[in-house]
Amino acid sequence: MTTSTTVRNIICPHRATLNLVSFTNSKTMRTAIVFASKHGTTEQVAGNIRERLIDDEVVLFNLAEKKRIELRSFDRILIGSSVYVGKIQPRVRKFVEQNMVDLLQKEIGLFVCCMFFEKADEQIEKSFSAVIRKHARSIKHMGGEYRFEEMNAIERFLLKTIAGATSSESKINQNNIDSFIAEINKN
Repeated sequence: MTTSTTVRNIICPHRATLNLVSFTNSKTMRTAIVFASKHGTTEQVAGNIRERLIDDEVVLFNLAEKKRIELRSFDRILIGSSVYVGKIQPRVRKFVEQNMVDLLQKEIGLFVCCMFFEKADEQIEKSFSAVIRKHARSIKHMGGEYRFEEMNAIERFLLKTIAGATSSESKINQNNIDSFIAEINKN
């Protein structure tokens, strides 16, 4: 927490000078958003969250690019993953397992991106331990996207077979993103 002092000199009608001192306490949170994204949707949502945490100092960490992250300098850790075949990305699972002690000493939030909305809660429950879920300030499903242009032929075929999708589609849930941000910012 940082404390700043402001001194203002005000000249009163009787030519006396008053020094008004005001103290403001402002806590700038250092927030890490750690994520794994297969086709870019979770990365897009992480960026959206970053832009909306205007009072925080936010650093994005893509686990595909960064294997080791020093968490001690952060006040809050937000963890996001895409979900495929009912599971979060293995990199995210490994990150949580390897950093459990540090994560339990921080404010955390968990979010996933997937298109099977009716199964999202079940997928979150299967993917994150009860301990980390209980510790999280917010847990949200942010919706998802089918990005055919990012998929290989096998992925497109499987998606057509399983979900009946034939083209790219976006169903990012802005209301859940708003709710997630509000919940992690609660005092």
